[in-house]
Amino acid sequence: MGFRNGRRRVVLAVAALLAVAAIAATVYRVLAPAEVSTVATRAYPAPAQPSAGVIGRLPAAPLIVDGRLRVYAAHRQVYADRPVDARYRNTPFWSYRRWPAELVGVVATGTTVVSRWSDGRLVALDARDGRVAWRADGPTPAREPAARRTGAAVVWDAPGLYLTRAADGRDVVVATGDEEARGVEVAGGRELWRAALAKGCRSDVGTTPSGQLVGVDRCAGPAAVEFRDAATGAVTARWRPEGAGDELVVTPVGCRVARSGCPALRTAAPSDAAGRGWLLDGGTPVAAPALDRPDTQLVGEQAVGIVDGVLVGRSARTGDEVWRRPDLGSGRVIAVQPGRVHLLTDANDLVTLDPATGADRSRFTLTVGQDGTGYVPGAAYAADGYLAVERLRKPVDPDADDQRYYLTSEPLVLAAT
Repeated sequence: MGFRNGRRRVVLAVAALLAVAAIAATVYRVLAPAEVSTVATRAYPAPAQPSAGVIGRLPAAPLIVDGRLRVYAAHRQVYADRPVDARYRNTPFWSYRRWPAELVGVVATGTTVVSRWSDGRLVALDARDGRVAWRADGPTPAREPAARRTGAAVVWDAPGLYLTRAADGRDVVVATGDEEARGVEVAGGRELWRAALAKGCRSDVGTTPSGQLVGVDRCAGPAAVEFRDAATGAVTARWRPEGAGDELVVTPVGCRVARSGCPALRTAAPSDAAGRGWLLDGGTPVAAPALDRPDTQLVGEQAVGIVDGVLVGRSARTGDEVWRRPDLGSGRVIAVQPGRVHLLTDANDLVTLDPATGADRSRFTLTVGQDGTGYVPGAAYAADGYLAVERLRKPVDPDADDQRYYLTSEPLVLAAT
């Protein structure tokens, strides 16, 4: 009898151990760090050539890549759909997901999409098929974007993630954190440099087209603008505008996208509504009074903005007026891109102009279906001839949940200009 009881206890113990092992294996499979890459099974699309006008509505903010794809951000996923001029969001062309890290930023150059994650990891994807091109370690982000449902803050203004082109022609992605910055070559993911940053007394501004990371450094005295070579990580210059106080607010101007590739900046004291505009020509910044107004944009050589209720284009270098459009009525410039200025009127008509001449390139009402024009424009993004705008419900309540904050469940309107 004792032998049978002993054997029963052994069997029960083994069964319990097997059950614990099975549970542990299941928990590990569910919770262990992992990545899932779903590559494209269809051909890479050709560039689209849509006629000017509204294309459709989208639930998430698109990043236009290579003029062929739309790339989106989710909580733990970056994915693409095609074609770029589809009326609605389509089944993913490719997808990349990580766990448990969260997606905090996405930038793209050419056919390379670089994603940044909450653990600092950088993962580059080939836009043509979604395959992982390279992985690299980066600094832990200083902050994560306050991303709402559309993900616009992740794909249109990724904090601490910038692109630029070095003097030798290499594309470089720069990632910054609280105490460190790193530069990585886009072509192969090779780390070019890493540099320590003083915590709590420095902030990013963006990158220039000439291969510099720009920041504001207030660690060793009055605030100064710091220029760092994006190819080597070396600080090449520190500059303070004449008459600047101890504090300094610096805003990038004319950026290719978000805060990358910015050929100008605006400096101001924290309490100033206006400021002083400067062109970044690779040396000491050059004063550009035409860029002083905070609502003025830089497109090529032209400073474009509303002056006394009229849209005016002036030479950024001389300040001379080149053209004016008093016939457009009131509105505001919501986005610019090479060769295009996008003005949204108070009636939510979109007028796209040539920045060199002020002539119309296209004009139409920025609405889709039966949605109407009773919305407030939110974040906007322009690239490759396309424009996407968030539509917010009136009156705008920044503290409201997404259902109340956005006009509809598909709040993005996408247009070809």
